[in-house]
Amino acid sequence: MIFAFSSWLPPHGPSYTTAAFKHIASRPSTQLKTIYISESKTFKFQTTKPGGCQDFFFHFLRLLLAVLLRSIESKPMASIPFKSHLKIFIYFTLIILVQSKLRLEPLDKEAILTVLKDLGIHGQRFSVENNPCNSAGVFCERRITKNNSYMLRVTRIVLESQRLRGNLSPEIGKLSELRELSLSNNKLVYQIPPQIVSCRKLEVLNLGNNQFSGRVPSELSSLIRLRVLDFSSNKFSGNLNFLKNFPNLEKLSLADNNFAGKIPSSLRSFRNLRFLNISGNSLLNGPVPLLPQVEYSETDLQEGNSLPKRYVFAENSSRGNQTSAEAPSPDASSSSSSAQAPAPTTSVPHKHRKKKHKVRTWVLGFLAGTLAGTASGLVISVLFKMCMFYLKGGNKTMGMAIFSPLIKRAEDLAFLESEDGLASLEVIGRGGCGEVYKAELPGSNGKKIAIKKIIQPAKDAAELTEEDSKFMSKKMRQIKSEIQTVGQIRHRNLLPLLAHMPRPDCHFLVYEYMKNGSLQDLLVKAKEGQIEFDWSTRHTIALGIAAGLEYLHLNHTPRIIHRDMKPANVLIDDDMEARIADFGLAKAMPEAFTHVTTSNVVGTLGYIAPEYHQTLKFTDKCDIYSFGVILAVLVMGKLPSDEFFQHTDEMNLVTWMRNVMTSEDPKRAIDPKLLGNGHEDQMLLVLKIACFCTLENPKERPNSKDVRCMLSQINDN
Repeated sequence: MIFAFSSWLPPHGPSYTTAAFKHIASRPSTQLKTIYISESKTFKFQTTKPGGCQDFFFHFLRLLLAVLLRSIESKPMASIPFKSHLKIFIYFTLIILVQSKLRLEPLDKEAILTVLKDLGIHGQRFSVENNPCNSAGVFCERRITKNNSYMLRVTRIVLESQRLRGNLSPEIGKLSELRELSLSNNKLVYQIPPQIVSCRKLEVLNLGNNQFSGRVPSELSSLIRLRVLDFSSNKFSGNLNFLKNFPNLEKLSLADNNFAGKIPSSLRSFRNLRFLNISGNSLLNGPVPLLPQVEYSETDLQEGNSLPKRYVFAENSSRGNQTSAEAPSPDASSSSSSAQAPAPTTSVPHKHRKKKHKVRTWVLGFLAGTLAGTASGLVISVLFKMCMFYLKGGNKTMGMAIFSPLIKRAEDLAFLESEDGLASLEVIGRGGCGEVYKAELPGSNGKKIAIKKIIQPAKDAAELTEEDSKFMSKKMRQIKSEIQTVGQIRHRNLLPLLAHMPRPDCHFLVYEYMKNGSLQDLLVKAKEGQIEFDWSTRHTIALGIAAGLEYLHLNHTPRIIHRDMKPANVLIDDDMEARIADFGLAKAMPEAFTHVTTSNVVGTLGYIAPEYHQTLKFTDKCDIYSFGVILAVLVMGKLPSDEFFQHTDEMNLVTWMRNVMTSEDPKRAIDPKLLGNGHEDQMLLVLKIACFCTLENPKERPNSKDVRCMLSQINDN
């Protein structure tokens, strides 16, 4: 592609402009060849890389602005050729606006046009010919291509209640970036194309209330990112063998179909399932596997119900919400929109028509005035109530946010609103932000909860120093980060946030209570000989941490980087499984980003990756480094802050571990309390994984899925 510009050179002469062009063209992201011809005052340049011209124009505009500012500073105001500069500035701005318009990836465009056509969508209803991303129900996002340029990719198709009568095209499998497909409340027919399993990033698949039939593709279980799967109210048949492995599935609705056979026991492996409805399938047989994470009362089982009420809740609640809207028939619409011409012999007198017109005008005016008066009264009433609310200090308390079905009613936590609500509770921990209390959740049959109280001063506390204010602001940011992160995710190896209650002087964060404390507490007690902490339990904890990191790094969108992985932030539940906690420093990383840059380093010394120290850039490999240190701690029984390392030549845990692992006796690194149990080879393999995770080059470290697989293989051996 070749472009040429002439007669628009800045007044500083061709030498400066030529140097500017050459400087920009030398950038690896443009790959441009530039030529200056003084006789014709023309620049010609050619790009050899897609997107190079866009980058060229962007950087040339920056240099052009610098030239303009230099002219303003060096010349009198009257001598500056503003019109010429303004003309150049506007011209290049328009060029950049044209060049920066993103295009839809060609394969995606071809596929989405076919999908929309087969669904029964035509150009008269949706603008799909020129740019499908502009059509209703199709959502696109930009993605980085292999050439480091941006293109649009189709990520969501939401066409609910559109009276579509087509079918789902096999071309759907070519939309590799698709994350949501919602086509509920239509009249779509035929089978689900098996090509849909190629949409590996699909998270929401909602085909409810249609006329789909046939068998569901058995390969559907390869879509491991699915969170919502709704096939309810269709005509699907066959067995449920497609329910094999959905580790992230939260909602499963197969109600009112023709499924047959046994209910698969693989439902037990759906660790994050919170909603299940398989009612209305009369040919299904066998008991529903008990799911510990889905709660239901014991009376449901004692009464002999094959399906607990928790499983048929969707049927009872959603039936009343489903509505159908029939399009008016052509006859009805034509008859209502057309009026017959009156016969000449039945014409109305002029005075009668005038009187009728006055009455109609009076009625319409009365209705308009009534509506306007009512709306004005409502607005004034709302404004008055808001003013009274603020005058009475009603803004001192805000509403509670509940994130888990474990808390049935907000009234269960009403005791937190009183001043002495925590006076009778047991304090189980203290930190820089406040105390942690242990309480019993009302109406939960003795369920224990942990309440973290984070103290904040009043906004008008003038006695606070600047450092105190910065510290409190940092705590508020951490609270916000924890609520936004933990409040929306659910995984068996992550500690869930149950509720958040803000108050004028503090914040209450409610979690599940972990009676075994943190991993650091267990390590300290084991070192002091208070408890037995065998290798099998330690290996299970390591495997659980790896599974939690895999969910945060690979299965959740957007990716979440914890940034403070350490034994103190890993809690142990009643089954001695790990729960990653304390997301106050966590960051969400958009899918198109390779790293995130911060202004300062956060975390705990001994667990922070070296590249984060040096560049202030963090990725998921920083969490992998911290996890490698945790693996070493589990095997060695020593924390990075242990005084033992202060008397070594290496002075730190990672370097000491590497030197011992390459020595003649690597078993010196194993905790003496674990020697002699016959698992020394397994522990040495875990230390090798720890060395792998703590490599200096982050690109050489494994990802969380690889680490989990390696740890699982060690357990199998």
